[in-house]
Amino acid sequence: MKAKWIGEFQEFVARGNALDMAVGVLVGTAFNKVVDSLVNDVIMPPLGFVIGGVDFKNLQLVLKTATAGGAPVTIRYGQFINSVLQFFVVALTMFVVIKTVGKMAEWRAGLEKIQRSFPPLPSQAGQQGPAAPPLENPPTR
Repeated sequence: MKAKWIGEFQEFVARGNALDMAVGVLVGTAFNKVVDSLVNDVIMPPLGFVIGGVDFKNLQLVLKTATAGGAPVTIRYGQFINSVLQFFVVALTMFVVIKTVGKMAEWRAGLEKIQRSFPPLPSQAGQQGPAAPPLENPPTR
């Protein structure tokens, strides 16, 4: 029973889908760190400065103040604004990447169509082209 399961797992991994997915997860994790830094370290500080020295991470609505043994009940809408902005940065980046890949695919398909419209060169057709006719009056030096 155990050997069959291990064999099936090896077969699954060998198909390549799991490896592709693992690479995607790793790249996505790294990309998330970059976007997080972009939003928190590059976009939000100047935006907070323009608004009046606001640190968005600290924006919150206190529903109940802290008691002796507990934490305050708050709605941290500043953190939510950061998360929404991160989402839009990721969405915009993915849109640009997908549009670029689509344009490259269109360009390549057009290039292949143009290449097919020309007759193949003799070397591509597997035959040698005709010999050039001899010059009747070769140039002299």
